[in-house]
Amino acid sequence: MFRVMLVEDDPRLAALVMEYLNGYEFAVDLVTRGDTAVAHFQASQPDIVVLDLMLPGLDGMLVCRQIRELSKLPILILTAREDSYDEVSALEQGADDFVNKPVQPRVLLARLRALLRRTVPAAQQNDETQDLVFGALRISRSDRSVVWRGQSAVLSNTEFKMLLVLAEAAGQVLSRDAILKKLRGIEFDGLDRSIDNVISRLRRRFDDVSSEKIKTVWGEGYLFSPSAWI
Repeated sequence: MFRVMLVEDDPRLAALVMEYLNGYEFAVDLVTRGDTAVAHFQASQPDIVVLDLMLPGLDGMLVCRQIRELSKLPILILTAREDSYDEVSALEQGADDFVNKPVQPRVLLARLRALLRRTVPAAQQNDETQDLVFGALRISRSDRSVVWRGQSAVLSNTEFKMLLVLAEAAGQVLSRDAILKKLRGIEFDGLDRSIDNVISRLRRRFDDVSSEKIKTVWGEGYLFSPSAWI
């Protein structure tokens, strides 16, 4: 789980970015003023900063420079300014990337992941003790616990393994064959219904009557939807 400090005074954009990134491997902390951003950065110690340039209290360029003086962590500028001078200036102030608004959330996600791949040690990125968080769902690899909407979810060993396999491939379709290989190391024989039974139990446990959280992709397999766990 990576911590993002989002410095953005547009409430609609901030809500969109937070909702999208919280569905993946990011926990987003919002700051709405430039003159409080540096102090908040020092207190929260995020892994990456997403920074608007036009902010109340203190211009984003100055915020970028002050954060860069304190840390080498990645800074991504997200702004409505389209002047190439601003992009050059931001990079000179220490920004690592520059993205113009409006931006598709999936593009922003890709940019953040790219920055983290370049700056975060591989061991930290692949730390299997990190929790997986999707909205109101938290899966802890270290103690094999699950929290759903603030309450502990009691799962069988098989249910936990299935949930973890699906969650680790969030946003991807997993075939029954791929799931069985991960769970048991065997191939799907076309008759085994155990996967379907376990997924049915998971849907009941997580109020997924309409199969929006764990989707059935007919003829292909199952897909864990990262944005549906609210």
